Amino acid sequence: MIPILSSIIVSQSGDGKEQMSAGRGLFLSLIYVLAMSVAYTLAGVLAGVFGANIQTAMQNPWVISVFAFVFVALALSMFGYYEIQLPAKLQSKINKTSDNAKGSGGLIGVAIMGFLSALIVGPCVAPALAGALVYIGQTGDALLGGAALFAMSLGMGVPLLVVGAGAGKFMPRPGGWMTLVSQIFGVVMLGIAIWMLSRIIPGSIALFLWAILFIGSGVYTGAFESFKEHVHGAMKLVKVFAIMLVMIGAIMLVGSFSGATNPLNPLEKFGACTPIGQSEVKTNRFEKVKTVVALEQAIQNSSKPVLIDFSAEWCAACKELEHITFPDPTVAALMSEFTLLKIDVTKNSDEDKALLKKYNVFGPPAIIFYDTQNNELKNYKTIGYKPPVEFAKILQNVLGK
Repeated sequence: MIPILSSIIVSQSGDGKEQMSAGRGLFLSLIYVLAMSVAYTLAGVLAGVFGANIQTAMQNPWVISVFAFVFVALALSMFGYYEIQLPAKLQSKINKTSDNAKGSGGLIGVAIMGFLSALIVGPCVAPALAGALVYIGQTGDALLGGAALFAMSLGMGVPLLVVGAGAGKFMPRPGGWMTLVSQIFGVVMLGIAIWMLSRIIPGSIALFLWAILFIGSGVYTGAFESFKEHVHGAMKLVKVFAIMLVMIGAIMLVGSFSGATNPLNPLEKFGACTPIGQSEVKTNRFEKVKTVVALEQAIQNSSKPVLIDFSAEWCAACKELEHITFPDPTVAALMSEFTLLKIDVTKNSDEDKALLKKYNVFGPPAIIFYDTQNNELKNYKTIGYKPPVEFAKILQNVLGK
């Protein structure tokens, strides 16, 4: 949410008509956070009444695609292709009750972005949010659910308020600088759009889009333009940076054609680029389970402890577990002593909802353990991302090592 909020503040001051101050940056951040809090309050009320998770429901490919398109539209606006503002008739109506129609329209946009960001941008369930939702769902108290999630979202918003005030304070004065700053955040907006689309499109295609973004940024920064006379040293550094962007993009482009999916390791399909220590560790394979009956049958048939991984394609923390934690040599060796089951809740189908309800899981990532006697080890239930060292300790405890 930090790059989104920062981009909003830049766009609000990018017209050159008003100097962005720390106070105004804080005010815009407050509008964003309050709208975000409304979304979380709604989630809390629904959890209290229905035990529902509105965030998971919003991870629909159509919803994500529309939201990604919004970020692309905002990015093009920040590049100066057009100006996003309210229709003239609506501005006239707002002008009757406000001295600054454009500012009021901007506040509405900030509030909408804050509300949608809470539902779409950050759907992965962190331990604190999961604990709150489980407790609220058990009490069935809608008032408690709404109040608890509202209070928690205000606490989550404190860092955003600090960022907003700081962005407003250090924002360059209107002029040529703001054009450059707006373009930089336009690139950030395009990156957010790609990040969101990566939840619903194949990883290699997402990597291809990242490659195009890096190459395009390098070209527009002047990677292939010749130096003019009496060029300053700073411009030479800019050209070096632009060339680096093109090179990184080219590497990603090669990686995408090879079938790679990880932007941080685009050459993963080439043996020479396999991280040291991982080449000797075989990747543990998960058996996918789609229904409660199939899951219970798999647990009963296992002669080893069982590890059940709840994940989804749109869950960023799930991908961190998949690419960082699970491949770790120590973790991989310990996981080989388990029967590994994966529950993919990407589609949020009725079967997915039944599996989530069975274990009081409000969203991925979550990991459930069973011992060899088919008893659920509730004390070791894991919510959210865990780094390799911490997750290895959990596995050792489950195995009694």
